[in-house]
Amino acid sequence: MKLGSRKGNAEKSTLYFGSRRAVCNSIGKNKALKTAFFSSPGAQIIGQAYSTGSIAAIIAPLFVGLLADRFLPGQVVLGLLHLLGAGFLYAVAQADDPSNFYWLLLGAGLCYMPTLALVNSVSFDLLKNPQKQFPLVRVWGTIGWIAAGITVGSVLPAVLEEGLLPAAVTGLMLGDASTFDAGKTNLPFLLAAATSLLLGLYCFSLPSSPPKAKGEPISVAKLLGFDAIGLLKQPAFAVFAVASFLICIPLAVYYAMANKYIGDMGIQQSLGLGSETVMTFGQMSEIGFMLLMPFFLARFGVKTMLLGGMLAWVVRYALFAFGAEQAWMLTLAVILHGICYDFFFVTGQLYTDHVAPRHLRASAQGLIALLTYGAGMYVGNIAFPQVADAFAKTPGVIPWQPFWISFAVMAGVIMIGFAIAFRDQVRLSAEEVT
Repeated sequence: MKLGSRKGNAEKSTLYFGSRRAVCNSIGKNKALKTAFFSSPGAQIIGQAYSTGSIAAIIAPLFVGLLADRFLPGQVVLGLLHLLGAGFLYAVAQADDPSNFYWLLLGAGLCYMPTLALVNSVSFDLLKNPQKQFPLVRVWGTIGWIAAGITVGSVLPAVLEEGLLPAAVTGLMLGDASTFDAGKTNLPFLLAAATSLLLGLYCFSLPSSPPKAKGEPISVAKLLGFDAIGLLKQPAFAVFAVASFLICIPLAVYYAMANKYIGDMGIQQSLGLGSETVMTFGQMSEIGFMLLMPFFLARFGVKTMLLGGMLAWVVRYALFAFGAEQAWMLTLAVILHGICYDFFFVTGQLYTDHVAPRHLRASAQGLIALLTYGAGMYVGNIAFPQVADAFAKTPGVIPWQPFWISFAVMAGVIMIGFAIAFRDQVRLSAEEVT
């Protein structure tokens, strides 16, 4: 197969992948979810739902290590996981029982989270020059996320308003379609199920990505990145690892609550755009800042970049706290995502790759992923409902200003602690950044 078609396959799979991920991102305002957890206050509902992704992130490396690395070709594992995930997502869309909803959502997460690393591995196998070509492929995942957000936030409401959805689809919907807000129905879950089904089928058309560790002994410690724990003996890396875990605690609230918040604040009335569409501004800025990463890293160094990312989270939450009635402040808080994500997470991945010896790089990245997307996000998703309850005067009603201020302060304290404790002044070379 020619290189062009192999790259095209990778781009298409990444586009579908981003779309499937994004359409699940309106959980915070979803009426189907609130129906399922009918006895829980709002923040509790969302925290429980998003914690399933964190649990899945902790378990996910075992799936990839045991299946894709040793027994089955990567594209086959991808296809099977997305097909199974489509079934779970469809079931989630129809669930109205608290226990069933939670376990079905966890099942969907367990099918999805292993694909985060696996889709990268398969892409690397399809590309002749991954270092140069992968960023061009990876950007299609972000484009897919943007397309899905606009679809849920703007396209579907227009379609609902005009009554253009087939009766077979509207018959599956929970929630009031007359509000013209697709994010308040179960339609995003149905759309995610359909996208996951298409992606699963498409994966079987990809060229083979054979197991890379076939016949090698299985080590659970290695699969979870624990063999990289020795790197924590380096003071700077230990500080970075602890800070990465801690900063993800306040960060979790953005992914879980920002969409609900800007929707509740009337962003649609102010800008004429659904909250899901406004949230895609963050992914748009992510693309722009990603292109500038080599320049910033070479000029400012790792520590300054990491601090800049942390500071952006502080500013973002301050904008949320004091911009409830100012659409431009809410929009700016979302646009800061390019700095929030690229400066911290991407820089952190590059720094980890720089610090770890070649034979430990995959394990080191796995360890940081476990600390951030797994443990850190899980603690954050469990903690933020308790913060909301602590400030609430009326059960189930979130006092937004003190809620956001508390997380701005927390992120600020972590940032200051990191600035004092992290002493590594490393600058990455152009080869490491590009």
